[in-house]
Amino acid sequence: MTHTPARHSALDCDQALRLARETFDTESAAILGLRQALGLSFLEAVRTMLSVTGRVVVMGMGKSGHIGRKMAATLASTGTPALFVHAGEAIHGDLGMVTADDVVVAISNSGESQELSTILPLLKRLGVRVIAMTGQSGSTLARHADIVLDCSVAKEACPLNLAPTASSIAQLAMGDALALVLLDARGFKAEDFARSHPGGALGRKLLTHVQDVMRSGDAVPRIAGHASLTDMMREMSEKGLGAVAIVDADQRVLGIFTDGDLRRLVEKGADLRALTAGAVMHRAPRTIARQALAVDAAQLMEQHRITSVLVVDEAGALCGALNSNDLMRAKVI
Repeated sequence: MTHTPARHSALDCDQALRLARETFDTESAAILGLRQALGLSFLEAVRTMLSVTGRVVVMGMGKSGHIGRKMAATLASTGTPALFVHAGEAIHGDLGMVTADDVVVAISNSGESQELSTILPLLKRLGVRVIAMTGQSGSTLARHADIVLDCSVAKEACPLNLAPTASSIAQLAMGDALALVLLDARGFKAEDFARSHPGGALGRKLLTHVQDVMRSGDAVPRIAGHASLTDMMREMSEKGLGAVAIVDADQRVLGIFTDGDLRRLVEKGADLRALTAGAVMHRAPRTIARQALAVDAAQLMEQHRITSVLVVDEAGALCGALNSNDLMRAKVI
């Protein structure tokens, strides 16, 4: 027998906007209901997850499984070792991922998921503590769990009151609340978050150091203070930084000269042949340590409205240089 798809009528714009707003209202009410019901069971769940020596194993089926997968990912990226195990796969071998040192967070709005019900006795036999996130306090899952987090909602946002909508949002919000309370309890910092997100923008900003992106060796334009302006211009042109460092015999930075300084000298009509690097340089220029974060170099440039900065080592000797283009290529800015 072939399936005949439902006919699509013309969109009723007023009806569409009304239903969308009602969805927001219903789901907002679901989250506010969780807030008001929050209590001792939530604190017990946090203590259990905080003290576990293994991992937090999140389980669920269907839409609850999708929420569980997101919850496990959020926990793992905010300092709580976690993984998601699909309840359907668990009864066919993946339960072996769970150890006695773990705690299981089982998510089911009805609390009657057949797969979870099958797993519960096995988890008890392992001695694993079970935290239930359910909308039914009298369900099989709730009765067999050690801790029950009430995620019940008055109604679904679905106009048929069938599709998991408000209940899914409630589960999502409860998972986020657990993750963020645990983050705070662990003293988790932005630097820790960056370490688990090395490929993201925050990771680049907090893990990239000046020495990772600076020009070094022969690529750093430098010249002695007694050198002629002509030699200094040649050095600056060859290295393409837009600036040149003036250094002493020990490579300590005496000053800096930029292409902007050169334009100003030309505009004044100065006799360029008679000038030396030491005579026209800016003394005591801004420098940055090579161990500093690259984002700090970007802030230094922005604060002082400069486009290049010299890099010094622990002894104060010139060891590198970078400009805004270098930071942009590294995606720091």
